[in-house]
Amino acid sequence: MIPGAGQGATELLPEVGPEDVAETRALEVLRNRPFLALWLAQAVTQIGGNMVLYGLTVRVYSLTHSTSAVSLLILTFLVPAVLLSAVAGVYVDRLDRRLILIVTNLLRAIMFGVLFLVGDNLVLILVLNAAISTVTTFFAPAEAAMIPVLVKRGQLLAANGVFTLTLNAAFALGFALLGPLVVNLTSPQVLVLVVAGCYLLAMVLTITLPSASPAAVDHPHGLAVKEASVAVESTLGQLREGVAFIRGHRSITWSLVYLGITASLIGVLGVVGPSFATEALGLSAKDFVVIVLPLGVGVVTGILLLNTYGRVLSRRRTIESGLILLGIFLAILSAAGPVTRFLQHVSTVSPIDVSSLITLLSVVIVLAFLAGIAYASVAISAQTQLQEDLPEEVRGRVFGVLNMLISTASFLPIIIFGLIADLISTTAVVFVVGIAISASGILSAVARRSPAGS
Repeated sequence: MIPGAGQGATELLPEVGPEDVAETRALEVLRNRPFLALWLAQAVTQIGGNMVLYGLTVRVYSLTHSTSAVSLLILTFLVPAVLLSAVAGVYVDRLDRRLILIVTNLLRAIMFGVLFLVGDNLVLILVLNAAISTVTTFFAPAEAAMIPVLVKRGQLLAANGVFTLTLNAAFALGFALLGPLVVNLTSPQVLVLVVAGCYLLAMVLTITLPSASPAAVDHPHGLAVKEASVAVESTLGQLREGVAFIRGHRSITWSLVYLGITASLIGVLGVVGPSFATEALGLSAKDFVVIVLPLGVGVVTGILLLNTYGRVLSRRRTIESGLILLGIFLAILSAAGPVTRFLQHVSTVSPIDVSSLITLLSVVIVLAFLAGIAYASVAISAQTQLQEDLPEEVRGRVFGVLNMLISTASFLPIIIFGLIADLISTTAVVFVVGIAISASGILSAVARRSPAGS
């Protein structure tokens, strides 16, 4: 990919006029060569990261037969994000975002190479996961803040559709297809080397991006070592400004809440997935792809539908409806066995006998697919609303706070539900999560109708 290295930021971003208000379609956005490079870098790292996540999740569960151990694995990714994301966002606003993307991809490639050497040493795996997560806390807000730099405001919905589509398609490709394929054909060690190569490729792609210097705001103090104490004080002050900005803008607060809910759901399902496959479906741990794959396909379908019809829909109503439906589908999924038996009984007394087509796996696949569509309606709408509402000079800080809030929102559910799954059952966990998500959608709708929540 050669994105026109000679172009400057001002040449890439013509002023937004009335003709730019309409959202452009995904193919039109991809004609923007710098955005295409950023998208390709996202694709290879997301696919590689999900391949590793699959391999480590299955490996840890196979070694320990404990959902709590899988929770600990997931927490090694989340804890650094809780502690560092908001502060990292401040530095994203101070530094060239292109440079941040290059360095973080290089560092993660190196650490995945080290992960290749540690084998099945659980302690070292957890330590390296924490280190990779620490680097990612700087990468994530830089990538999110880079999108509005490369595309016009009227293109944000399409651009976010492409990114969210890739995010979830990469989850299906890496977690449900390529990860299992590479592990079964070779070994987890070879998988790690492949992922290291993915991050090196991403580094090359980000090198081709235009420079994205900080916004023209007053930063009187540098980041030199001799001024470290002043920099820390300034960082905390700007962090407080970011939090204050969020608190002062209700629409941004709601967007962060919605994104926190969806991120928590992914974390919980990642923890209980292998156990749900063995407990509820009678499969092996590595076969829980029968849930992940249709879920990913549903997300892709939902994003395509939203990219086509999203311009005529109220974003918040779309999010609330998606939350309610998502919770309902998950609750039904937790009772897939009784639901299957009920449908088979209804089929046997109907004029057309289709009971042979109604199996437990078919019901699970359909429910997971519908849940994926509902998830997409929440995630992409909330992300787009957030980027549209944020002024450029605070995007890094707010996205840093976003990553911290998302990680915090995921922290306790992953710990609690991992323990509950070990003590009680995975199906109970999925049911409770579904009810809670539907309740959040209803609560949001009620708050929107009240004068204080509008």
